[in-house]
Amino acid sequence: MSATPAALHEPGLALHVEDLTVAYRDLPALWDIDLDLPPGVMAAIVGPNGAGKSTLVKAVLGLVRPVAGHVRLFGRPYADVRRRIAYVPQRASVDWDFPTTALDVVTMGTYARLGWFRRPGRAERSAARAALAEVGMQDYADRQIGRLSGGQQQRVFLARALVQGADLFLLDEPMAGVDAPTERIIVELLHGLRAAGRTVIVVHHDLQTVTRYFDWLVLLNRRVVAQGPVAATYTAANLRATYGGQVALIDPGEAA
Repeated sequence: MSATPAALHEPGLALHVEDLTVAYRDLPALWDIDLDLPPGVMAAIVGPNGAGKSTLVKAVLGLVRPVAGHVRLFGRPYADVRRRIAYVPQRASVDWDFPTTALDVVTMGTYARLGWFRRPGRAERSAARAALAEVGMQDYADRQIGRLSGGQQQRVFLARALVQGADLFLLDEPMAGVDAPTERIIVELLHGLRAAGRTVIVVHHDLQTVTRYFDWLVLLNRRVVAQGPVAATYTAANLRATYGGQVALIDPGEAA
């Protein structure tokens, strides 16, 4: 007997998080999170170190179990829509010594639609090479992933996300530690995804670029301090409430 799919809940939203609490060893990492993101936005999740940004992404993906609350993506639990979701983790969480090439890593992005019993073929390899070309890494297809620079590795993982053909992209600090050309390539690709109607959610660390890169903003410090369009949310008052004493790091001209 097949399981009955969960009833749709907030299907008009790309992401709906309600009353979400996550704890590690009884210490709350996120507390009573409510979050609503419409489809087709490029959203930044911003907050100080230890604010729970990466934990929020992992909770959305079901990688950590919440104490309370729930998450819905396009109105459904993650397990029901996982093929529509692409994830680019932090570079620090990846085993770069694994003996695989850039092309192999990108080809992994086709596995979900192939199912358990089909192996990637010519079409999947061709799609992976096209994705590598899109991020400027076509000349490194046969290079072992650990022999690439940090920026090149990030491009490869972005190519893996692109080849999935997802509707929602979750990226955890994709611009951290990359060079300026790589950052430009990443931002241009993400803007292209947004222009095509995809939803992009980025854990981001650089307050100076928020207003240039993003159109939606979530300010997080274990709780959601503010959320909404960047023009209305990126304010000095909201930043002070999010960062407290660290607000001196912010250029006042960027937070009028």
